[in-house]
Amino acid sequence: MAPLKKKSKKKDLKKLKKKTKTVNVVPIEPRPIESDWWDSFLHKVSSSPGFTIPSDEEEAFKFFFRVSKKTFEYICSLVREDLISRPPSGLINIEGRLLSVEKQVAIAMRRLASGDSQVSVGASFGVGQSTVSQDRLEEIKSKFQSLFGLPNCCGAVDATHVLMTLPAVQTSDDWCDEANNYSMLLQGIVDDEIRFLDVVTGWPGAMTVSRFLKCSGFYKLCENGERLSKKLRLNDVEIREYIVGGVDYPLHPWLMIPYENQDSTPVNSKYREAHEAARYLAVRALSYLKGSWRILSKVMWRPDKSKLPSIILACCLLHNIMIDCGDKLLSDIAIPGHHDLGYEGQSCKLVDTSGGTMRDNLATYLQPR
Repeated sequence: MAPLKKKSKKKDLKKLKKKTKTVNVVPIEPRPIESDWWDSFLHKVSSSPGFTIPSDEEEAFKFFFRVSKKTFEYICSLVREDLISRPPSGLINIEGRLLSVEKQVAIAMRRLASGDSQVSVGASFGVGQSTVSQDRLEEIKSKFQSLFGLPNCCGAVDATHVLMTLPAVQTSDDWCDEANNYSMLLQGIVDDEIRFLDVVTGWPGAMTVSRFLKCSGFYKLCENGERLSKKLRLNDVEIREYIVGGVDYPLHPWLMIPYENQDSTPVNSKYREAHEAARYLAVRALSYLKGSWRILSKVMWRPDKSKLPSIILACCLLHNIMIDCGDKLLSDIAIPGHHDLGYEGQSCKLVDTSGGTMRDNLATYLQPR
């Protein structure tokens, strides 16, 4: 048998060259970045009806974005690396210029602050359509002790409904709450400065507040003794770390609620007064949150329920940043008297009686001596 002939490498290379097409790569010039967004935005909205804009530029900035320019720059610094690393698709204005990091942040914050539609906010910009350290916890407990006389108290908790409309194909009893609205629940635990320490959201509004609490990671940590477990002994009374909540929460050794008996007896009157003052911090925090970021106080039109928790959490983070940076709302920005108007708290029937002794000990300690 004749030996096999080896294929010529030269012939193979010639064939490969014939099949291969030469492509000339032309470098793409980067789009210019739009940096004069604030002046452009202010000019657009100044000529629009319906706004009484403060004459002072710093106050005008806070009017639209809730925070000072200094705080705004700090927020931009937190997200700059992530925003710059994103692909530019969709992040250009109607003139084809790339949006600066500042303008991207401004658009997001204006949407959260106003609750206006994406189209409305976009037109204004010329665009198309917790864990707390132990040291910090000791400081919080000290503040609750000095402000309200509550020893070993680590915060206050409350929950609110974020209302929304849903398309017919997504409606279900799970999302329809007690007020016959479609809503998503938000629970926040706050410190003495109404800063959020722990936030839970994403669950449907039809859940009771007590059930919502039980679904949270915070609940599981407390029940397992991994959170709020440190005990304090005062005048032969042992008091575990705890938070305070309203009557719609269950009673636990780490969660103090009011006495169901509203009689002003020496046993519970002092406790009820201190408890209510401390609990109101959580009410204020959620009211302030919804007043600052009005997207949460309006009825959202068919939101993506998988993305809505991210919007809610972003508002909570901005709330904390405002407090940390010392920003205050303008006096003419209305804060609702209560964050959940139309929803009345009801006494929780599923009371964990193991918290009764703890509450009695706390009430005893608070009695005048």
